[in-house]
Amino acid sequence: MVGSLSLGFRALALVTVVGVPLYAWRVRGRGYAIFGLVILAVSLPGAVAMQARLLAWAPSGLHLALAGAFAYGMAAAGTHLAALVRARLRPAPFRLLVSIPGMVFVAAGALSGLWLLVLLPVRALLESLGWQGALAVLRGLDMVPLVIAAGSIVTSARLVPEIVRVTLATEGPPTVSRVPVERYRRRRPSILSERPLRILQIADPHLGPWQPVRTLGRRLAQLVAREPDLVLLTGDFLTMEGVGTPGALAEALAPLGRTRGRAFAILGNHDHGCEDEVRAALDANGIRLLVDEEALVATPVGPVQIVGADWVGRGCREHIQQLVARHPRRAGHLRLLLLHDPRVFRHVPPGDVDLTLSGHTHGGQLGLLSLGLNWTVLSRSAWPDHGLFGHGASRLYVHRGTGFYGFPLRIGVPGEASILEVVAPLKAAAAPT
Repeated sequence: MVGSLSLGFRALALVTVVGVPLYAWRVRGRGYAIFGLVILAVSLPGAVAMQARLLAWAPSGLHLALAGAFAYGMAAAGTHLAALVRARLRPAPFRLLVSIPGMVFVAAGALSGLWLLVLLPVRALLESLGWQGALAVLRGLDMVPLVIAAGSIVTSARLVPEIVRVTLATEGPPTVSRVPVERYRRRRPSILSERPLRILQIADPHLGPWQPVRTLGRRLAQLVAREPDLVLLTGDFLTMEGVGTPGALAEALAPLGRTRGRAFAILGNHDHGCEDEVRAALDANGIRLLVDEEALVATPVGPVQIVGADWVGRGCREHIQQLVARHPRRAGHLRLLLLHDPRVFRHVPPGDVDLTLSGHTHGGQLGLLSLGLNWTVLSRSAWPDHGLFGHGASRLYVHRGTGFYGFPLRIGVPGEASILEVVAPLKAAAAPT
């Protein structure tokens, strides 16, 4: 029975890995067909291997249930990828029964392949030594990627409400480095002698299956109710599904209509393929788009200069240095920079900007933040992944993201619903023009 169940699942995997790309090629073209093939090629080998492993040692009474669960996940993943051929936002039943299970299956399959490869030499060594008892104990570790994927559904679906207190500085590290930041979850910070500037940052909302219109709208309404002084959106508004549903982004951003005159946005890398849709949504809700422009705004703590950098794929150093030179610091203003990709922060002359706000990294998306550790898969990369960084007197805050896109789950890195309290902004901005 085990052999027939494994053979049937492999046949279903073969049908999926061949059928979905062929359908995509015929209807949407080669580009998406290759994308779908790569996704399936990364996830299906691990899923097939994991199913075989579990059937080999699980009690026979669980075999049909296991086979059914793996078959459902495979069918959901294939259906989800096939639906993206004609991408649009789908109703809740489709998201809950197809898209989310399918994306969880893809993530679990990718994690399973890596994990089983890690265990393979350990298992081979124990078998060569004849340590059957240790091999039996090791079987339980097979479940690790499945447990992680299942647990990450919660991490992916929720945002963590926070107050983040950012203290500006007059000096700092000579290279871009992480610096301490105050985070308050489930408790209020101490009252300051001087009122801070309250900023609501929206980063990478990525309207799609994990964050449909009603969910994003509800979250934005809750954040706006916290009465920020400024609302700053740092790009990447849509997914393929969002792009395929004209008007959906404008509807989702409707709660920000209450912040007209104090809401500003920039474009991210995903926005350049659907700029008209993003512009229309921002305009409809009174959000000013800054494309290599500056805005001056009065706030309860004094005047603020906001410089909005467009996303560029090449020539980042020249682009950002020319932009800040074209819009120099204004006397008596707090100087903010909106910058989608935080890597570019290292090219900003130290001290030229008080605070830069970025997103793009989704906080690293895979990491150990849920366990109280700062480590993510980007920790040793060129990307500042999340939190506060310093470069001279300048500070960079990298938002973990209001949504996410790409790898189908957040693993150990929850999204962020924060209000930034910028401390002593006028003192930090008191430099001549």
